Amino acid sequence: MTDTVDSATERTDFIRNIVREDLASGKHSAIKTRFPPEPNGYLHLGHVRAIHTDFGIANEFGGVCNLRFDDTNPAREDPEYVQAIQDDVRWLGFDWHDLRHASDYFGVYYLAAEKLIRDGKAFVCDLSAEEVRATRGNLKSPGTPSPYRERSVEENLDLFRRMRAGEFADGARTLRAKIDMASPNMNMRDPALYRIKHVEHQNTGAEWPIYPMYDFAHALGDAIEGITHSLCTLEFEDHRPLYDWCVDNVALHEHPELLAPLTGNGLPNEAAKPRQIEFSRLNLNYTVMSKRKLMALVQEGLVDGWDDPRMPTLQGIRRRGYSPEALKLFIARLGLSKQNALIDYTVLENTLREDLDSRAERRMAVIAPLKLTLTNLPEGHREVLRFANHPKDEARGEREIGFSRTLWIERDDFAEVPPKGWKRLVPGGEVRLRGAGIVRCDEVIKNDAGEIVELRGTLDLESRPGMEGANRKVKGTIHWVDAASAVPAEFRLYDRLFTVPNPDDESEGKTYRDYLNPDSRQVLHGYVEAAAATAVPEQQFQFERIGYFVADRHDHQAEKPVFNRAVTLRDTWMQKA
Repeated sequence: MTDTVDSATERTDFIRNIVREDLASGKHSAIKTRFPPEPNGYLHLGHVRAIHTDFGIANEFGGVCNLRFDDTNPAREDPEYVQAIQDDVRWLGFDWHDLRHASDYFGVYYLAAEKLIRDGKAFVCDLSAEEVRATRGNLKSPGTPSPYRERSVEENLDLFRRMRAGEFADGARTLRAKIDMASPNMNMRDPALYRIKHVEHQNTGAEWPIYPMYDFAHALGDAIEGITHSLCTLEFEDHRPLYDWCVDNVALHEHPELLAPLTGNGLPNEAAKPRQIEFSRLNLNYTVMSKRKLMALVQEGLVDGWDDPRMPTLQGIRRRGYSPEALKLFIARLGLSKQNALIDYTVLENTLREDLDSRAERRMAVIAPLKLTLTNLPEGHREVLRFANHPKDEARGEREIGFSRTLWIERDDFAEVPPKGWKRLVPGGEVRLRGAGIVRCDEVIKNDAGEIVELRGTLDLESRPGMEGANRKVKGTIHWVDAASAVPAEFRLYDRLFTVPNPDDESEGKTYRDYLNPDSRQVLHGYVEAAAATAVPEQQFQFERIGYFVADRHDHQAEKPVFNRAVTLRDTWMQKA
């Protein structure tokens, strides 16, 4: 799923225009970007725009993109997330130039911090986190300088090295940048650069009792890797002055000696000066994107795990049946802007419908079965009908479907007392069986409880395909599966997880838990034609007249088919609104 340089000329947005200008002016001879997730959770739909922007723009302009894990907070990170993130990026159709970790550069970050201390631009502070917050001030008043701000270079170096040696307890001291406690940007009021954390790290073990803060590590990581354009979402716009401060004051591109810890281990050794550019986040209604809330949904058993098809995680929507192509189309249509907006979930669903309409082969399935016996066909009647795999693509060929005396039809396709405008089957009425002929309902069979268990009807043999009466007009057409050859299947009908557009709204004293959709998951048992049962996991179909489905990537087997509904054929939520 990589775009060519030619396709880049067809796209115009503020970031691509900047890249074009930088290439045309000679500022950069090649483009290099990065996608830097923190491995503290699974990627979700909100990350799709970032992934497509970081990797897509690099591909479009003949550049490269790194995948770099921001593993500076080991207490919250897990190798499970690292692997899942790599799987998600590849599933979306991208691959990285280099796989990096912030921890690869811990030695450089440490030397950079010592340089800032020697330059009088950083100091060791003994204030607690609560005391720092109390002295930071607010947007109307300046902060109060730390009483430790004027420590000598020698004392700061000594204390920082003792922090590195593990002498002090967690939270006892921090290394802070010495910038401006009166800055209107709160991020510039002597922010922390390092904190003490005696926590085992997944890559470096117990080597480091101190860890760099995100803003410091992220900026220097971009510089180390030679990133030309550091693309990120708008919440980092207020952090850009600190990003630039770290890049400019450490000046790795002017001090190659700071890169000494990287020598000989295959890591970069030529730093650059990157430029941060922000774009709007991807926000969707009827969902939540907070990792904290997604974690709670999983831990409280409100969903069936991180890959529950109702979850907005990439693992979840992949299992739901969303395709990388649909997501790419979705992102391309939204474009890039500087204005945050809430996107209607219908826009996402419509791109999936559009994609699957062109790609998904057709099959027949009955998810709420009702037996239909064609009494004028003999017992043991068997024949084979041929159906196109795709009505708009003859190259997909045809498949064979069995047809016998007993069929399964949808229970909803029969009404004993039909509502006004009903065009499907009724007692004494006729409908066309898709590709098989016209049937009349002659008898309704009920059990002792008064429930309908079977219909008996007559097939008009002159209305069979190829016969003179094949074009006889009837009001409705319904689908079916052959009871003799159909395979029992499980159908999981998924819908939106929340009932309101903004489940994050707590203005009425409710939380997102109060807006969970009780009908977001229904499990039905019916039948599929034999050609659907042999699907491989993640194979997508349009089950005619029902919706788009995917063979579950974990549970589906040919002998026990399991299909997840990806999306209905038509939007049903507009009707609810």
